[in-house]
Amino acid sequence: MANAGQLELLQHCVDAWNSWRIKEPTVRPDLSGANLVGAKLMGVNLSGANLSGAHLNLADLTRADLEKADLSGADLGGADFTRAILAFGNLSLADLTASNFTGASLIGAKLRGRTNSVHTNFTEASLNGADLTEATLFMASLTEADLSRANFADANLYSANLGRARLDEANFDNANLTGVDLTGACLSRANLSRANLTGTNLSQARLDEANLEYS
Repeated sequence: MANAGQLELLQHCVDAWNSWRIKEPTVRPDLSGANLVGAKLMGVNLSGANLSGAHLNLADLTRADLEKADLSGADLGGADFTRAILAFGNLSLADLTASNFTGASLIGAKLRGRTNSVHTNFTEASLNGADLTEATLFMASLTEADLSRANFADANLYSANLGRARLDEANFDNANLTGVDLTGACLSRANLSRANLTGTNLSQARLDEANLEYS
């Protein structure tokens, strides 16, 4: 349950909220389960905040700081995270349907456990070292994204676009890559063992030292 006072401050004024965060750097905001549907939170400091189960669908979080925030099980459908910082955050089991993470930093983030990313836009985002085990990425856009060392084991990327993405040492063990566009992607030393590559477009992709065993 969200802290009522903290939620009221956040909804009232982002600048006041950010000032409070500076004054109280050791306080971890509790906004779990909060209703922030359609909220205007551009540039807000939510680093380390507990937003598990929160309703942030259609919210504007462009350039927000959500580093190490807990967004597990949150509804983020249609939310805008353009250029936001979500490094080392937990988005496991969250609903990211049609949300926008263009240019966002999700380095080391957790998006595992059937996180729903249908039609999600990760264009030019950084997901270096992110854990996407069992994630659903139907028709997601990951063009020119940095996915180096990301873990896609057992993930479903049906018809996703990973054109020109960096996938060095990424793990796609047993992943569904049916109809995925990997045109011009770098898959050096990537693990594609047991991956379903039916209809996958690997035109101009770099596959040096990639593991394609049993694919």
